[in-house]
Amino acid sequence: MRLLDSCTRDGSIDRHGKPALKGKTGGWKSAILILASEGLATMAFTGVEVNMALFSKSVMRKSNADAANFFSRWMGTLYVFSLVGAFLSDSYMGRYLTCIIFLAVMNFGLVALSLLTHMFMLVPKGCGSIGELCDPQSMVEVAMFYVCMYLLAIGSGSIEPVLATLGADQFDEEDPEESRSKTKFFSYFYVALNLGSLVAETVLVYIETLGKWVLAFWISTICGFAALSLLMTGAYRYRHVRPSKNPACRFCQVIVASLRKMKLQVPLNGEGLYEAHGSADNCNRRISHTDGFQFLDRAAIMVSTDMVTLMPAKTEVPNPWRICTVTQVEEVKCVLRLLPIWICTMLSSIVFAQVLSLFVEQGAAMNTKISTFNMPPASMTSFDIISTSTFIICYENIIHPLYIKLTKRKPKPLSELQRIGVGLVISAIAMATAGVVEQYRLRYAYEEEEASSLSIFWQIPQYVFVGIAEAFVNVAQWEFFASQIPDSLKSMGLGLSMSSSALGSYLCSILLTAVMKITARDGKPGWVPPNLNDGHLDRFFFLSAAVVALDLVLFVFCAKRYKGIVLEKREEMVEA
Repeated sequence: MRLLDSCTRDGSIDRHGKPALKGKTGGWKSAILILASEGLATMAFTGVEVNMALFSKSVMRKSNADAANFFSRWMGTLYVFSLVGAFLSDSYMGRYLTCIIFLAVMNFGLVALSLLTHMFMLVPKGCGSIGELCDPQSMVEVAMFYVCMYLLAIGSGSIEPVLATLGADQFDEEDPEESRSKTKFFSYFYVALNLGSLVAETVLVYIETLGKWVLAFWISTICGFAALSLLMTGAYRYRHVRPSKNPACRFCQVIVASLRKMKLQVPLNGEGLYEAHGSADNCNRRISHTDGFQFLDRAAIMVSTDMVTLMPAKTEVPNPWRICTVTQVEEVKCVLRLLPIWICTMLSSIVFAQVLSLFVEQGAAMNTKISTFNMPPASMTSFDIISTSTFIICYENIIHPLYIKLTKRKPKPLSELQRIGVGLVISAIAMATAGVVEQYRLRYAYEEEEASSLSIFWQIPQYVFVGIAEAFVNVAQWEFFASQIPDSLKSMGLGLSMSSSALGSYLCSILLTAVMKITARDGKPGWVPPNLNDGHLDRFFFLSAAVVALDLVLFVFCAKRYKGIVLEKREEMVEA
């Protein structure tokens, strides 16, 4: 009887550390629990995130520019910790334990924020809605608020890439059918993320716009605990991947070993370079040698001083700080090759960082009335979410199959890099559209008030364009980094992908700060003043479009020169 008929072939294990059985672990039964947990966790976080610009203005009494800057820095911290969570899960804690711990951290932040807002922030009673400012808070209260917010960012940011990788681990990529399901999982994960955001950006935003912040925050807290409970429910069914060695240490070993052998000649085509054979680590595949970054290949050149003797058995083993395997060297090369693509996607995140800050502030300065109903400005982001989810579902089930049927091309009509490029084009169009809408908003603005008679629904096109751009850029980026990163760094790959959004948020904050410093000289209000009617937000949107257009040129240059990873096939396991 062949062992591979009942066990997975990718080296995954069950909760007892034994080879995972296909019939009892993993698959869509486990993945659906993870998708539902992601949706609830996203709803919990987004319930706080989506209206933070309004909270900063109405409760914290911040200006438009200060509110946007705080939001960008906070979101930047969130995505930076996606790397921290990924590092811990890949190296020490494993995916499941990392998700449980940081979900608990997020929930602690939500509870603390709810209590703080209820007891100290909303003074006088009834403040916090649009136009109803609260009394200034003390320095201690502001400090406590920042602690709560950054606990929330640390918890939510750390689980995002790990939860996605844990879901992908439920499918054996050595099995053709499960491999196709694994590809679809990332799209459905993004849909789950967006559906959670949709509920938060409609129901919770409406509650918050009425000034009922405490109620909205407690609902978010309940969703956070529901996500944690649901994730723990499926513990017995999950497939797990053993943590690998510390990647930072492995990378340093390659650098040190190559520097020690700077005088050695690198062999042509990688012939004679050291590689460990056997199946000591069944989870991680070997990586074939590639050209480029040849100075690193010296780390895999074997010399007599590379071996150390272990006592008392007196066996000789390689010194990891003198000799590294080809696979270990190629891991470093893979990360170095990904960096230019990562930088390009980081610049594109400038657009996405503005959706929940400047777009919302722009909407708040427009006519939000529909008959007797006031449309919450932050709820307009639901058009972004709906367009993203709709496009992903249509792409997977209609556009992709139809394209293959008409062109007879398989398996993918567009590569991940091509889809990212298309998304960058649409991102630039989105920002240009926002700039045009702002020009019309200013044309219909009242001189003595911040509001404009232009309907807020003129924002729909820019939100739809951003949503479609996200569907192209983010999903393709996740798939690309997941496929191009070594097996030992899967969570780190998704963390690297998501951290580009972090630096994009920081860049947006830096860009906005620089623009205000330049344009607010000599008593001028600047492009993004407290009253948008006194400024030129349209110019900032056009500047963002120009930045993305330049980023597109850089991305095309880097994408054409990118060399993909070449992984060796896992050998089939047979029962002796």
